[in-house]
Amino acid sequence: MATKSRGDGRKIIASNRKARHNYSILEVFEAGVALQGTEVKSLREGHASLVDAFATVDDGEIWLRNVHIPEYRHGSWTNHEPRRNRKLLLHRRQIDALIGKIREGNYALVPLSMYFYDGKVKVELALARGKQAHDKRQDLARRDAQREVIRELGRRAKGMG
Repeated sequence: MATKSRGDGRKIIASNRKARHNYSILEVFEAGVALQGTEVKSLREGHASLVDAFATVDDGEIWLRNVHIPEYRHGSWTNHEPRRNRKLLLHRRQIDALIGKIREGNYALVPLSMYFYDGKVKVELALARGKQAHDKRQDLARRDAQREVIRELGRRAKGMG
């Protein structure tokens, strides 16, 4: 089965945990995915990996690349190729807006998570800019400082500080 179930009707299949660390997320979109039958069955078992996945624009269409969906265990000769390119389903206005933003700036399309919503497979796609090493260090230092402030407030609330 798909892994986690959230309160909003989503069953998360896979998430790209490194995406928020390696990229600054500017905007998030929800896109459908054109899949084959054995891919859906494999996803229902919770098998997928978004590590190193990205999306590209080809001929006015957006394609999800490098997503690994392993072959369905009980599939026969009709099984799918695990790392094939998959078409993302978005409205034409959304695609045109994404193409414009990608061309105007140095942005990438990164999948953040893949999940079932109302029985359909969806991908949370982010328009993002890659972070430099010093940006990652600053974010880490900021998170550590925030964590320390929360810890100190907890100590004072308990009367220990």
